Formats: sequence, structure tokens, C-alpha cells
Amino acid sequence: MTARLTEYSNGVHTFDVIDAGPIDGTPIVLLHGFPQRATAWDLVVPLLHDKGFRTIAPDMRGYSPRARPPRRRDYRLGLIVEDVVALIDALGVEKVDLVGHDWGGIAAWAAAALHPDRVRSLTAFSTPHPMAFLRAMPRGQLLRSWYMGFFNLPVIPEFALTKIFRPGTRTLPRVGLPEPFMSRLYDDMVTSGALPGALNWYRGLPFSFSDSRVPDVVVPTTYVWSDGDVYLGRAAARMTARCVDAPYEFRVITGADHWLPERHPDDVAAAILARVGGA
Repeated sequence: MTARLTEYSNGVHTFDVIDAGPIDGTPIVLLHGFPQRATAWDLVVPLLHDKGFRTIAPDMRGYSPRARPPRRRDYRLGLIVEDVVALIDALGVEKVDLVGHDWGGIAAWAAAALHPDRVRSLTAFSTPHPMAFLRAMPRGQLLRSWYMGFFNLPVIPEFALTKIFRPGTRTLPRVGLPEPFMSRLYDDMVTSGALPGALNWYRGLPFSFSDSRVPDVVVPTTYVWSDGDVYLGRAAARMTARCVDAPYEFRVITGADHWLPERHPDDVAAAILARVGGA
């Protein structure tokens, strides 16, 4: 492509995209998590551009204003994977190097597993392979994931998070994001109207579980986990190796919390570059 991609569509839904870096560079697709937007990668992408790569970061389903279906079932994992494949189609390339963090990591794992013909390599941050996540539930992951049950309640999570994200609230530091990411949460999630759709990723989980299991990944993969992540434990991180039947690297960022792209952009970029260079 010789033109920037500012948006793309999957059916009736249109997604906003941040396309940056050398226009003729190899494209790296970056999928964000909750409660973030494509700008979660702001500190990482310049490091990739310096190495000649082009970065494509979409605002995902529920976040992009023209891609906010209201039903929980419209956020099941299979449909989110279709959004990722539609983005690859819009780029006009056969394969991409795929990167994801948090929920974006889950989407990246599933896309790589279900469409290995469209993914050259996978780099996942924080979130393990979905099947490893499920298998780790009786090994401590269930306690770490208590908030997922809370987010499945109607109305109450929107009310609570609106208060938490409001500038100046005393509870905001508990979210853990550094500046400037923390101060823009209210505008990104609440003012923009993205919060209900973002929460629907959690509310769509029962429909995702009813879909077929996510198979093993057969493309070259790097999984990066941090031992200070309060949401995702060591058991699922270790089990993920069993879910990859391809060249695989497991990296641990010691002393880091969940917010790797925002707090550790150098480590994040280094892991991506090592994988895309060795895929």
C-alpha cells in the first residue's frame, strides 16, 4: 500500500486505525487491551519505526465509535478474530506480524491459532493462551480474575468505573496506569461512550466459551509475562508453552506490573523486534 489506512470495515462495523511509521515498512499490527485505545502503544511505536517497521494500531470492537454493537453476543471471540482478519485484508497483505496486550493479547492468540495462514509471527504480552488461562483457573487464576464476574453485572460496572476514571478521584491511582495514560482514561472510556462496549468484551465471555476451543498456535511465538501482574498468574504463564507447536520464547519482565506497553516500552519493543526478526 502507498496510502495510510485510517479506517477499515468488517460488515456493518467500521474501525478507526492509527497507521504510522515508514509506509513501505513491514506492517506490525498492534491490538490494545482494556481500558485502553490504540494510543496504548504510543511509547512503543517510535522504537519500531526507528527499525523500519510500519505500525497499524486499531481501536477495537466496542471502542471505535462506528463499531459498538450493543449485544453481549456480538463480542464473542470468534467475531473479534474476524475483525483482525478484516484488518489484514484491508492492508492488502498476505500475512502480518501480530502483537497484542491484555484483551488484545487474547484476540491475537485466537487469530494466530485460527488463521495461521494470515499471521507471520505472534508476540503476546501479559495474557496467556486462552486454553492455558482456563486450565489455570483451579490453580489460583480464578481468584485473580474475580473482577471478570463483577464486570458481567449490568449497569453497576459502568457506574463504578465512571467514578473511578473521573479526574481527581482518589481511587484512580489504583488502576495502576502511569501518566499520561491515566489522566486520559475518563475521556477515552467515558466521554467517548466506549465504556459499555469495552465491558462487553467481558460480558461476551459466556458466548466465547460456547464456541469451539482455541487450538494450539503453529506460528513462531513470543509470550511476555511480568511477575508483578496481579491479574494473570504464573500457572497460566507456564502452561502456555504447551499451547504452541512452533518456535517459542517465554520472557519474564521481573518486577513489572500488568501495564507493559506503558511502563516498559523498551522491553516491549525489544521482544517484538526479536520475534519479527527471527520469525
